[in-house]
Amino acid sequence: MAELAPSVLRTLHGLFAVYKAPGVHWKLVRDQVETNLLKELNALKQRAPRHQIRFLPAGTEGGNGVQLTRVPTAVPVLADHVLVKGPAFTRLLVGAGHRLDVQSSGVFVLGYGHGNKLLTDMYNSHFTRDYTVRGRFGKATDDFTEPGKTIEKTTYSHITREKLERILAVIQGSNHKALIMHSRVDLKSQEAYELAVEGKLRPMVKSPPIILGVRCLEFSPPDFTLEIQCMHETQQYLRKMIHEIGLELRSSAICTQVRRTRDGPFTLDCALLRTHWDLRSIQRAITECKARSDEVSRGNPNTMRETEAAEGPVPEPISGAEGEGDLRA
Repeated sequence: MAELAPSVLRTLHGLFAVYKAPGVHWKLVRDQVETNLLKELNALKQRAPRHQIRFLPAGTEGGNGVQLTRVPTAVPVLADHVLVKGPAFTRLLVGAGHRLDVQSSGVFVLGYGHGNKLLTDMYNSHFTRDYTVRGRFGKATDDFTEPGKTIEKTTYSHITREKLERILAVIQGSNHKALIMHSRVDLKSQEAYELAVEGKLRPMVKSPPIILGVRCLEFSPPDFTLEIQCMHETQQYLRKMIHEIGLELRSSAICTQVRRTRDGPFTLDCALLRTHWDLRSIQRAITECKARSDEVSRGNPNTMRETEAAEGPVPEPISGAEGEGDLRA
């Protein structure tokens, strides 16, 4: 039995991730997904048109021949016909998560229905993101990218992997101090210790870009590849970081690729390729990403405060005669 389009639409509430290719604006990605969904939803079985009672003329044979009478008849409402009212679905409010600029690629989170609220929770949760960034020594451009206008060419034969990793360690150390400063927690408290152990120590307010971790994945001069974990960044900030690394190494560098491999709980494994931007694949992705969506909701500090308020305060531990125990109702 064919499913009704409104029933299928209700299954699309949630979050899912797609893979954005370089050279494409994020709005075009979102619009293409929306267009594909609208096309397939309108092709599904729609609700039957309404009916109304009309008194239609009908001929009956009587003693005086054929007589015309009006007979009550149920007929479909023409205003509900697809040729009159047009397609049943003309627009879907598909929301976009943390955006990628035109030259970047990677995980791009989208949401529909309840997923739009989860996108707000995702923004307020201040999740970290992972990038694979490629650079090339020996050249500097006006916008830190390969197609940009060349402003300088330098040598790079003196650069070694050890020197590069030394600079990366300095960057990570200085950003760790910024992380602690913007986290706004008492470093001597138990809370700060537990957050640091779990790796959840992060600012819960908007802060300048922070690099939480950076390491060299590949080094084959003049090309090199870095893995960067960060938050509150922009892709242009990462390109500028590559440029500054080149300056610190007494050379110059440009960024040849910025690829997001993780956005909060969403990774490349769950990102749909362009060939899978169809209704059934998106339905399946939303179902499979349910656990990730729940993690987004739990990570929002506002949601956490609402949950704690609903559950009430946790009773203090009670000291027993035979020793202290954590007796809680």
